[in-house]
Amino acid sequence: MNHGPALAQDATTAQRTNAVGASRRTGLVMLVTGIVGWLASFQLTADDWRLLKDPDYQPPCNLSPVVSCGSVMSSSQGSLFGFPNMLLGLGAFAAVAALGVAVLSGARLHRRLWLALGAGALAAVVFAHWLIGQSLYELNKLCPYCAVVWVVTIALFWYLTMHCLERGIVPVPRGVLAVVRDTHWMLLAAWYGVIALLVLTRFWAYWSSLL
Repeated sequence: MNHGPALAQDATTAQRTNAVGASRRTGLVMLVTGIVGWLASFQLTADDWRLLKDPDYQPPCNLSPVVSCGSVMSSSQGSLFGFPNMLLGLGAFAAVAALGVAVLSGARLHRRLWLALGAGALAAVVFAHWLIGQSLYELNKLCPYCAVVWVVTIALFWYLTMHCLERGIVPVPRGVLAVVRDTHWMLLAAWYGVIALLVLTRFWAYWSSLL
């Protein structure tokens, strides 16, 4: 008795069960954050390369004693793993953008890939917040391109988490899911608001001097 077709059908069914689609919102967030994050990382990489060649080079993001990225890139925090942090962004954001295109084209990604994306986004957002603390309270500088990376990293993490919760990839009680789903934009806005408040208060003397 030939069980080949039946086994093949069972394997196909299992693959479809493990393959999870995503909403257009998730695909767009992945694509936009991937592109914007990659562009910011590329600009930081280009400026860092120019600084290596010419220590007197002034990056265009060096706008004032506070709003500056040159000193941030040359700091130990700017190369935490032994190479410039922005190289991580170049690879990671390119992959996110490519997967965003795939999702918008109707691709269904394996549950493990979604979990890997969520875990990567979590690691990235934790790293971003460490860099925020270092930038504000150790380096005393605000790097504009770095701030762009912070913004898109938070958005990417937030909406990947929303996707994983809504699709049951990460199980949560229905009540919790309903609250997060109904207030997701307010929670994200509050998150950004707290960071903006920290930036405002940390450099208040500088901001007030501009008024």
